[in-house]
Amino acid sequence: MTSLAALWLPIVLSAVFVFLLSSVIHMGPFWHRSDYPRVPNEDKVRDALRPLAIPPGDYMVPRPTSGAEMSSPEFLDKVKQGPVLMLTVMPNMMVPMGRNLALWFVYALVVSAVAACAAGITLAPGTDEHDIFHVTALVTFMGYAAALWQMSIWYRRSWSLTIKATVDGALYALLTAGTFVWLWP
Repeated sequence: MTSLAALWLPIVLSAVFVFLLSSVIHMGPFWHRSDYPRVPNEDKVRDALRPLAIPPGDYMVPRPTSGAEMSSPEFLDKVKQGPVLMLTVMPNMMVPMGRNLALWFVYALVVSAVAACAAGITLAPGTDEHDIFHVTALVTFMGYAAALWQMSIWYRRSWSLTIKATVDGALYALLTAGTFVWLWP
């Protein structure tokens, strides 16, 4: 067993490395540029939605009020007429990048700390590098990538977005695992 206190440096440094790598990945010219294409007739869509003053939140359209309604002819007709969508409405302001980047860094710290907890419970100081790498890579992969798959399974999020995010998560996991191997007590 290895104490969490002995793993503070790989926790912090792996979070920093993941933060830097994710910045390069997301600001690069190709990988994520096509993630969210423009909706056809964007101006008409915005003009149609603006008077509705939909508050920020997540919505489903059409949305049944009960299981019984979901199988009703009226609801099935709404689905057939379309559009069928999941909608996230955000506040009318620029995305607060400083806040979001700070939250992303905190998330990277949490993922690394969870990996450190799992590795610390199962591995002793001086453990073989192969074991350190596998435990930390598997735990961080689950934290960065696997939880995203349910969005494509249940909510029809584009599989291409999920696959790209999974590749990103695998890279973050490999970087984190390498950091833990390098700095393991």
